[in-house]
Amino acid sequence: MKIVVLDGYTENPGDLSWAGLEKLGEVVVYDRTPVDDVEEIIKRIGDAEVVITNKTPISRVVFDGCPSIRFVALLATGYNVVDTAYAASINIPVSNVPSYGTDSVSQFAIALLLELCHHIGHHSDAVHSGRWESNIDWCFWDYPLIELAGKTFGIIGFGRIGHRTGEIAKALNMNVIVNDSFVNPKFQEEGFKYVDRDTIFKESDVIALHCPLFADTAGLINKDTISKMKDGVLIVNNSRGPLIVEQDLADALNSGKVGGTALDVVSTEPIKHDNPLLTAKNCIITPHMSWGAKEARARIMDITVDNVKAFISGNPQNVVNRN
Repeated sequence: MKIVVLDGYTENPGDLSWAGLEKLGEVVVYDRTPVDDVEEIIKRIGDAEVVITNKTPISRVVFDGCPSIRFVALLATGYNVVDTAYAASINIPVSNVPSYGTDSVSQFAIALLLELCHHIGHHSDAVHSGRWESNIDWCFWDYPLIELAGKTFGIIGFGRIGHRTGEIAKALNMNVIVNDSFVNPKFQEEGFKYVDRDTIFKESDVIALHCPLFADTAGLINKDTISKMKDGVLIVNNSRGPLIVEQDLADALNSGKVGGTALDVVSTEPIKHDNPLLTAKNCIITPHMSWGAKEARARIMDITVDNVKAFISGNPQNVVNRN
């Protein structure tokens, strides 16, 4: 069986092994594939039966140009880069990795929040540049320092990652309220209070986004929803960039309505030089790295290998496009 990996570098820049896949067939791994070059994508897939992708799009044109494809596996949870509906219509299962980064992504969400509260990186740079040595006082800080205990933490999207983030927030003595389309009785028993989105917007001192990108969540943070929020609210997003209308958020940061935001994702990635958030006040942006801990990537690799094994055995798992 021929297996092609279209964009393996971010998953495995050299600290993991493709050996698990190599036991299943003839494997070709490309570090990167041009996402806008359909002809090159088709050429690289060739007569492979299994295609593994992270962010390289597999469109209807690609499926039609590669009739040998029998299975698509994603090195990720999100699957919007694949035309899953068309794949289903031609009986090609598409599998994702539904749970690999619960701990690392929730940890990163809280790290983003703590950076907003303390600006640790900035102050470390200040010390290394000599500002503490030459300071007239024995200490200093350039931003207000924020204590989280007693504040309300609103989470939109309360699946595995949202739940783990909520657990950490509770450990910081925050009052956690959550919103999700599915109310989990187990989480309710743990004391998590489900509310509607307007309540999240109106009552939260901190809002964290952990929801998928669907039609009803695209542009979730916009000028209208921001107008409902507390003055000085903090917003954290390491889920999906298009959940936020970026110009609206930039305007709210510059006006002071939003006290600060910390993002690991933006609408177009890599970020473009004209993204308004790059010049907005009190805006921390990291390069979509919350998923990248070696432990989390190793789980992606292991689950992807299991997904391919399950397909070969005739019982594909983690299929996102079942009819």
